[in-house]
Amino acid sequence: MHPDSMLRAFLAALLLLTLPCSVGMAAPPTDTTGIHVDLPGSRLQPRELAVIVNDADPLSVQIGNYYRQARQLPEANIIHIRFRPGHGRMSPAEFAPLKAAVDKATPEQVQAYALTWMTPFRVDCMSITSAFSFGFDKAWCSAKRCAPTRLNPLYNYAGRRPWSDRGVRPTMSIAAKDFTTAQQLIDRGITSDGTRPAGTAYLLSTPDKARNVRASNFRRIQQAMQGWIATQQVTGKGIRDRDDVLFYFTGITKVPYLDTLGFKPGAVADHLTSAGGKLTGKKQMSALRWLEAGATGSYGTVVEPCNLPGKFPNPGLLMDSYGSGRSLVQAYWQSVQQPGEGIFIGEPLAAPFAGYKLTAEDDDLWLNTRVLQPGYYQLAYSRYPVGPFEIAGLLKARYHQTGFRLPMLGKGYYRLQHVRAPNSG
Repeated sequence: MHPDSMLRAFLAALLLLTLPCSVGMAAPPTDTTGIHVDLPGSRLQPRELAVIVNDADPLSVQIGNYYRQARQLPEANIIHIRFRPGHGRMSPAEFAPLKAAVDKATPEQVQAYALTWMTPFRVDCMSITSAFSFGFDKAWCSAKRCAPTRLNPLYNYAGRRPWSDRGVRPTMSIAAKDFTTAQQLIDRGITSDGTRPAGTAYLLSTPDKARNVRASNFRRIQQAMQGWIATQQVTGKGIRDRDDVLFYFTGITKVPYLDTLGFKPGAVADHLTSAGGKLTGKKQMSALRWLEAGATGSYGTVVEPCNLPGKFPNPGLLMDSYGSGRSLVQAYWQSVQQPGEGIFIGEPLAAPFAGYKLTAEDDDLWLNTRVLQPGYYQLAYSRYPVGPFEIAGLLKARYHQTGFRLPMLGKGYYRLQHVRAPNSG
């Protein structure tokens, strides 16, 4: 299209949002009954997640069966492998045929994996979740002590289809010591979906200088989260007696007072330390303790990473992504620059900030949602779910904007699709 024509179309569409709109106009309803809004996708859908089950591990089988039913996953998305359970570490030679079998059995639409075991949590120097995501390769491990590793192609990735866009299926382990704990974890994730919970992100600066390296960015993160997620900077060894924990990021070997905390469904928490990903370890606190205390997702390293911030989650990126309606596995993976040595654990499809709320006021609809990224969106309307749809205006979304005014066009189907502004090239 000629640039002048594009500009005229843009201005005409923009004008539609400022004038009474008559597209398919019916009598304005007094409430939102019968009004449906189709938003751009933000989270992974159950059909896009494959669950990997170890048939030699009864607990893995039990977790896999429960998760498939709870999330209503397609039967074809359950991938069965077999290996000796109970050991924290797997050799690359044992892992290679398992990975090949999983790759062969994975339906093409699958964008991410869920594992259903606690052990093994590593393949040689890689975490088990990174090994299934990338395949075993020592480039994802430190070549020498404290060395950086290969960079994550999903780092700060804003898309919704990691396999289709970047050729990587991010992996998360539904790790638990027993079935009851796994069941509670899964139920928390499902309960959280679309609830947009009111809670607090706690950024804890500790006296442990070596493990407190993320704290230098806490002030900037708190400023960026204003109006988005309530955030508090705290100093000490740990927080206690709080019942509104939505995020909790700290750096210390063992986190105290966990039993005094109330975690919101969908909550995320992790501590920067060397061995948090050794899920059966005792010298330092296992990341598993976060899930046992009520969190829905966590992260830890399985080998010595030193305190390179890039090997641990960036709290700001994680909060921003998760708060935009993405699934837990998407948001966590987008926050770690060098994930080769780190294991992601939790309920992968949890998405507490997905969805929308709609209210009617006079001749307007007010849409409250977090899933619209900054940019322009074309609004289309139809009385019927299959169309035909007619263009009804153009919407501009700002950074961290959650409230939007739409014209009242009557009962029917409203669709927002991301478009580029004419002058964006």
